[in-house]
Parts: sequence; C-alpha cells; structure tokens
Amino acid sequence: MRNHPGSATRTIAAVLIVILGGAWKPSQAADQRLQNVVYVQTNDPAGNAILAYSRGADGSLRPLPGSPFPTGGTGITSTFALGPFDSDQEIITNPAHTLLFATNGGSDTIAVFRIAPNGALSHVQGSPFYSGGSNPVSLGLAGNVLCVVNKDNDPDHPGQFLPNYTTFHVNAQGRLIPMPSATIYEPLGSDPSQALIAPVGSLMFGADFLGGLLRSFAIAPSGRLISRATLPLPPSEFAGTGKPPLPLGLAAHPDRALLYVGFVTVNKVGVYRYGLDGSLHFLRTVPDSGKGVCWLLVNKSGTRLYASNTGDPSVSVFDIATDPTRPIEIQKINLKTVPGSNPGGFQFGLDPTGSFLHVVTQFDQATSTAAANALHVFRVGANGLLTEVPSSPTVLPVPITARPQGVVAF
Repeated sequence: MRNHPGSATRTIAAVLIVILGGAWKPSQAADQRLQNVVYVQTNDPAGNAILAYSRGADGSLRPLPGSPFPTGGTGITSTFALGPFDSDQEIITNPAHTLLFATNGGSDTIAVFRIAPNGALSHVQGSPFYSGGSNPVSLGLAGNVLCVVNKDNDPDHPGQFLPNYTTFHVNAQGRLIPMPSATIYEPLGSDPSQALIAPVGSLMFGADFLGGLLRSFAIAPSGRLISRATLPLPPSEFAGTGKPPLPLGLAAHPDRALLYVGFVTVNKVGVYRYGLDGSLHFLRTVPDSGKGVCWLLVNKSGTRLYASNTGDPSVSVFDIATDPTRPIEIQKINLKTVPGSNPGGFQFGLDPTGSFLHVVTQFDQATSTAAANALHVFRVGANGLLTEVPSSPTVLPVPITARPQGVVAF
C-alpha cells in the first residue's frame, strides 16, 4: 500500500463515493441535491411550524408538499413591547444542510429536523428537546456544539429561570445532549438576543438588547462557554440624542476579525475589531439611511454588508470590499408591501450562492394587518445591489396573532 498510495487512495475514494453517495464531502453533496428551498418559522403561539417553499429561477415561491411542518412546540405570545421579538437566528441548519434547528420560544424547546433531499422535514428521535431555560430565541452551531440563547421574555410565559446562554452536544443522530455545567446566567431583566458564531476563532458573540451590552464567549473544546468580555455601547455615539443604547443585529466578516453591530436607535452600524481571546475593540460607526437598523449579514465573499431596517421597512447595502472597517452605504431599497399592511422588516437571509436575499416582515404594530406577515425576495446583482422580484412579497399563511421569525435559504 505504501508503494502505491495514490492508486489505493483513489480506489478507496471511488468505493466510498459509490457506497456513500459522496457522504465523504457532506456539505458538497447536500448542496448539490438541495437547492432553491426557503424555510420560515411561523412562531405561532397556538402551534409553531416551519413553512417551506421552493424558489423558482425568477425568485417566485411555491409551498413545498407537506408544508407547514409542525415543530412540536409553541411560538411567542404577540405583543408590541420591545424585547420579546428582538432576536435573530431563530432557525438555522448545519453546514451539510441535513439538519434544521428551530426555537420554540413559547414552550422552552428546540426542534431538530432531518432535511430530506426534496426539502421535506421530519423530526429526529426525541425532538423537540428542552432548551435549558425559558424562551429560547436564537441558535448558533459550532461544529457539533449547539449554542442557545434563552431570553426569558415571553409576555404570556413567565420564566422560572434567569436569561441564559447554554450549549448542547449534537450527536450523530441529531439529538441534543445537554452539556454539564455549560449554562451562563444573565442578570434579571437582561435581554440576550443572538448567538453569533465567529468564523475566526472559537468564539460566540451575543447582544443584550435592552441592557445595551455586547458579550463574547470562548467555546471550549468540551463545548462549554467561557465568558470573555462584556462591553457597553460607546456613550459618545448616543450623547445628546436622548436615545437609549440598544444593540441588535450582529454579523461577522468571513475572514477578518471584525464584528458589525446594529445601533438601533441612532440608525448607525458599529464596527468592532475582536481578538482571538474574545476581546472587543470599538472602531467607529457609519450612518445607515434606513430607520431602526436591527439585523445585519455579510455575504460569503466579504464584499457587501446588508442591514434590515425595521422602521421603514427597508434594506441598506454597504460596500465593505474597499475597506471592511469603513462600510459605505451604496443602496437603500424599501420593501414592497401590501397597502395598509404596515409591516416591520425583521430577519433576512441569503441563499448559499448569494443570488437571492429573503426578508421576513411581521405584524408589529396595532395598525398592522395579516398581510404584514410576509416573505420578500430580492435578486442580488453582480454588484451586490438589490431588486425585489415581481412576485414578491408572499403573504405567509399565519394568523394575525402570530409574528413569523427567522429564515434559512438554500
């Protein structure tokens, strides 16, 4: 065997490809078989579910057979108060696109689904699993470690625990195994909103929305979280505005140690540099012409930063190719909405090719109608600029008492 390593390796690889259907490269195999599928969580307090759509070449959406897929839990009780619905990453998938994880914010559980080649979902054995606290709202996956944010802020679901960050081991079958001594509790009244896994280093970032704080954690080899930094937003950015310092929406550059943060009340994007030890260093803010910047994401190539602005609702596009520490706004586009629906723009997601951007809007004020709960689709141009497709928006089939959250797109 040592005399012919290349031949033997090719033979073994060929056998594995035939037997496993390419399972030796799961992410590539999954990407080839599952494309043009979009998932949204209904977040219905009467019974949560995942809505699944196939996306046409023109960006139009069509429900997948079997959709919606019940999560086995409940969503968050509708309210117009700040806090309960201010979160991100309510649904995520593993890199191989074979598992989907979803929060049941109203019943303290995490649903885990297997994703079939046609996009259909089926629960793994034991799903849904206890979330390790009250009111789970955000999920992050680092290898086989699932990080969970329990917000403890559902208005019709008084928590019995403090808000927390906790972790689970995801075993080979997709089951969640609690990590011993893995929970970090936050003070009463804290409002953690996101579990962002850094692409550089074994780190997770969080934002305490109502507390005005940023958090960083190291993810130990055991899967436990280790608190690294707690940093308030810079007071100088809010001086003289009369606005509270509310951070929401975290995004990380794909290959630079840079963190972007939505400064909601002053319509700015904060730029931070982080160390591999989890330290955070504020660099500057840049203006966002949209109102209420709440969610951020960066494309895979690290050339464009997108901001979902709740107040307009709109999406702002920033150039970060020239200097990722100094984003420059190059477009702000308002979402097409059903007249009189009065939606708020919430979470959004790009498909893996970066060709389509998907934005969830929701019923977030007393004057909103059921048509506010919708999914918008934008085509992304070669220059990163956005055009909403003609068929958009798609009104989501949820009751007026639900506020859909979270989106994942393939």
